[in-house]
Amino acid sequence: MSTDRYESPLSERYASREMQYIFSPDMKFRTWRRLWIALAETEKELGLSQNGKPVITEEQIQELKAHAEDINYEVAKAREKEVRHDVMSHVYAYGQQCPKAAGIIHLGATSCYVGDNTDIIVMTEALRLVKKKLVNVIGVLADFADKYKAQPTLAFTHFQPAQPTTVGKRATLWIQEFFMDLQDVDYVLGGMKLLGSKGTTGTQASFLELFDGDQETIDKIDPMIAAKMGFQECFPVSGQTYSRKMDTRVANVLAGIAASAHKMSNDIRLLQHLKEVEEPFEKSQIGSSAMAYKRNPMRSERIASLSRYVMIDALNPAITSATQWFERTLDDSANKRLSIPEGFLAVDGILDLCLNVADGLVVYPKVIEKRLQSELPFMATENIMMDAVKRGGNRQELHERIRELSMEAGRSVKVEGRENNLLELIAADPAFNMTLEDLRKAMEPSRYVGRSREQVDVFLEGVIRPMLRENKELLGVKAQINV
Repeated sequence: MSTDRYESPLSERYASREMQYIFSPDMKFRTWRRLWIALAETEKELGLSQNGKPVITEEQIQELKAHAEDINYEVAKAREKEVRHDVMSHVYAYGQQCPKAAGIIHLGATSCYVGDNTDIIVMTEALRLVKKKLVNVIGVLADFADKYKAQPTLAFTHFQPAQPTTVGKRATLWIQEFFMDLQDVDYVLGGMKLLGSKGTTGTQASFLELFDGDQETIDKIDPMIAAKMGFQECFPVSGQTYSRKMDTRVANVLAGIAASAHKMSNDIRLLQHLKEVEEPFEKSQIGSSAMAYKRNPMRSERIASLSRYVMIDALNPAITSATQWFERTLDDSANKRLSIPEGFLAVDGILDLCLNVADGLVVYPKVIEKRLQSELPFMATENIMMDAVKRGGNRQELHERIRELSMEAGRSVKVEGRENNLLELIAADPAFNMTLEDLRKAMEPSRYVGRSREQVDVFLEGVIRPMLRENKELLGVKAQINV
């Protein structure tokens, strides 16, 4: 760790080593070399020749492969100081290691051949890691929802007490949003295509020259490169670059995940304030430098904080995409170097935090029950009214009396700070013809949660468990939280 210069907290504090490697120089420049090898192999296999002799030999290919991993960074760095061009500096450095192949490296290509194809490859790998962690978050939350599917709890609309739900049913709302994100990730992954090798303005003019105008042969170049790099296809048309709309798609998926995580983290923070649910708190963890008793929801707060960054970051690729001129401009480059890697690094940290929090959520049933019982008399008034009608009461008259008594009980709670005495008030009113014991029988919380438990079962078994079985090879991730 350097102490005399800025280092991104995304690397130092939040993102995993796995995600950091995907955006590392090693990943980038090794991919460049793989792409140069794929291009040379393709040109050789398609019979590129001059005066009947092959332009590229197997010996040259093998020399390139021998140095695909051992990148001479110092040579490239020194060269870039001279020529101010990163791609040509690495072409030069690779050529220094491969003197026999030096003359055919990057043949017919433009800088975007390595730059843009690598960006797509890197984003694809990063999306796969995001998918892996997203599946695990959903899996852990599914177990939590199943465990607490029958635990009644007070629901809230507008953060005001509302008809009860269950702890597990509430968790399915989080799961459903993450599941929608997973569908978006799969959709975008399914649409990831390489740029291919299309030349300076996307016309493949250089290959028309190299292959003496042989259109049929030129049509084979992009599919062959795609296959060698593990992709199904390349974009059918492009300018010099692949459409920056692709970056926008990717960033929007990341922003969607961030929004889902933010929503869940907010709910947990509010529930922790109510002392009903708590994120994991380590034995020696300090909640406050001044207030030693505090157990702040710092992980959930960090999820919210990083999520806001990702949601705003999604504007960068959108604006970049909108302002590209004709076949290309270079005002995307510096922005992409920041917005895409940092969006992924932040989401990686967010998902690790979500996994850590979800895996260690603590539920306090007694607190939940106490709060529910304090509000349940108001929720039960419709049932009480129906029971009173069965005993001979008038529905309209009883409705008005319940309204009046509810207002009185509400004033008692809010103004005088007393316990909710609505049941006592109803029992004392002869219009209801019900004893306090009769009324308390109506206070069983499970009577008021509707189909919460059944909805959890149907959702998990019909939607989530099949997805988890389909992605079982991705399960088993354990989050590592640095701070």
